[in-house]
Amino acid sequence: MTDRYAVIGNPISHSKSPLIHKLFAEQTGQDMSYEAIEAPLDGFAATIQRLRDEGYKGCNVTVPFKFEAYALCDQLAPRARDAKAVNTLAFRDGKILGTNTDGAGLLADLDKNLEFKLMWKDALLLGAGGAAAGVVWPLFNAGLGLDIANRNIEKAQLLADEFKGAGTVYARRYEELTGKSYDLVINATSSGLSDELPPLPDGLFKPGALAYDMMYGRETPFMAYARKQGAAIVSDGLGMLVEQAADAFFLWRNVRPDTKPVLALLRK
Repeated sequence: MTDRYAVIGNPISHSKSPLIHKLFAEQTGQDMSYEAIEAPLDGFAATIQRLRDEGYKGCNVTVPFKFEAYALCDQLAPRARDAKAVNTLAFRDGKILGTNTDGAGLLADLDKNLEFKLMWKDALLLGAGGAAAGVVWPLFNAGLGLDIANRNIEKAQLLADEFKGAGTVYARRYEELTGKSYDLVINATSSGLSDELPPLPDGLFKPGALAYDMMYGRETPFMAYARKQGAAIVSDGLGMLVEQAADAFFLWRNVRPDTKPVLALLRK
């Protein structure tokens, strides 16, 4: 019997996750299906319950439901507890198990695909929602000095407060970024979905800097801004998507797919 999985979000029609998991399943010989499901903004929990009732084995969770997914879980992996946000659910023995593969996916893309070394670098993380929460601990653990900038400074401060005493994670208002520069700037806001750009100053990028937008499939205003500002490397988040999907696939199927041919195919 074919095992069923899905990705839940709103909006979700742009998602490449169904194609990625189809390619993973073909590569590894797994009998499974995977589809994109748009949940109503006020109907995430009901959608998850329906999937469980219909016998689905698990799902991925994307914007804007990662915090709701965290609250639904019966058991949480350490990565999910750190992030306080969940992007991968497994339904087992009547329980909902949650983890977060975003951070591992981002680090794998930066290191393996973009060959960008993180240790002792200064990074700026734009945004303080579920996408940012999923990567802030892995970035910190990779040895980065980290600023978190967000329109709502209180949300950024909540993330930064988790590192009190560590001395390397600070919350910033966008207007406080003037005069600062970074080796790595990551856009974890959803501004690319609406073709907008966070209010960023000139001069953010150090020589050799990488600009990374978690959005994929389009040239976002942030990516265009980074090119104009002289960032040495500009990347979308397609590699992160593929790498975090491989982590989720491994959790569900206990087999790790080869991401390189899948990413190369999608890049075409």
